[in-house]
Amino acid sequence: MKILVANLGSTSFKYRLYDMESETQLARGGIDRIGGSESSCSVEIGDWKEDRTAHVPDHAVAVQQCLSQLTDAEHGCLKSADEVAAIGFKAVHGGRVSGVQRVTRDVLEAMAEMSPVAPAHNPPYINAMRLLGEKLPEIPLVAAFETGFHQTIPDRLRYYAIPKEWSDQYQIKRWGFHGASHRYIGVRSAELLGRDDLRVISCHLGGSSSLCAIRNKQSAATTMGMSPQTGLPQNNRVGDFDAYFLPMLMDKTGKSLEELLAYLGGHGGLLGISGGISGDMRDLENAAAEGSADAKLAIDVYISEIRRYLGGMLVELGGVDAIVFTGGIGENGKQVRADVCANLSELGIELDAAKNDAAKGESAIHADDSKTQIWVIPTNEELIVARQTKQLLES
Repeated sequence: MKILVANLGSTSFKYRLYDMESETQLARGGIDRIGGSESSCSVEIGDWKEDRTAHVPDHAVAVQQCLSQLTDAEHGCLKSADEVAAIGFKAVHGGRVSGVQRVTRDVLEAMAEMSPVAPAHNPPYINAMRLLGEKLPEIPLVAAFETGFHQTIPDRLRYYAIPKEWSDQYQIKRWGFHGASHRYIGVRSAELLGRDDLRVISCHLGGSSSLCAIRNKQSAATTMGMSPQTGLPQNNRVGDFDAYFLPMLMDKTGKSLEELLAYLGGHGGLLGISGGISGDMRDLENAAAEGSADAKLAIDVYISEIRRYLGGMLVELGGVDAIVFTGGIGENGKQVRADVCANLSELGIELDAAKNDAAKGESAIHADDSKTQIWVIPTNEELIVARQTKQLLES
């Protein structure tokens, strides 16, 4: 069985093709500037790479373009497009619909209901899924929702302290996101440590960041709530904040609620705290090294929030066997890792500075006498989606 895993943006389509018999990645590629006069189309199949431009007016044509590359007579890895058993999507928020689902009208309607709290994610997926369903009806479409992994979180950690009928009627709960990444870390940690009963804190740190407490490979708590805007500060999204300051800002600035929310969703987070320097941790670290107090403040706030949530998860799990860093910052940000783990030796968490500095790929970075293991593990969200898609097709 061969599964195509799609990662969509409003004008982009990135994909990986897996042979699920061996869970081998056969190809990867992407198309940017969909809808423009010229789109950039790239593909990698083994050692062969190709970059070309083409007119790609919509996502359905993007899929057809990628299938054309994958079935290329000289370099392709498929004899025909019929070998693709399904397209799996790392869908974000379906509210009342979660887990792994065949894409139907009801699934798309459920996603549309959640678009107000996932405005950057749901609309492009909905539009592309509808288009693909119409133009490529022969290929099954499967949505693997990020919220699905967090369905094992107990209600006491999912409900907000609001009138309960709001939670039940309008799906206002702590749903959690980055489910595919945290699920992969739970599974891979168990493989590396040789145990299925681990207590793991997965730190997915990147342009979008969240922590997840994992017990026995299941989600026990997470930092994101009703929307992907919540929890830790993101690169340019605000994270947690007190909603009661919005009416005050509406009065002071003359901006509407919609305008303020859009601004917080694009100019908040690390970008906002740093005074507009950047939402990229690399830029902030460089600016801080050059003496920028605002850049240092942004980094300090980010680290402090990670540590605050980490402490809560330590209590929730009753201790931790492994702390895992993943995502762009988690995998590459050695200073962030060091700052997060600083001065925690009394809790049994001891980083080895030399191992941390040298870490590449899957790496253990804890000191030899650390009670808690500390790892860097590159995530593989696409493989998780492919596995979930295969399981659904076989059920």
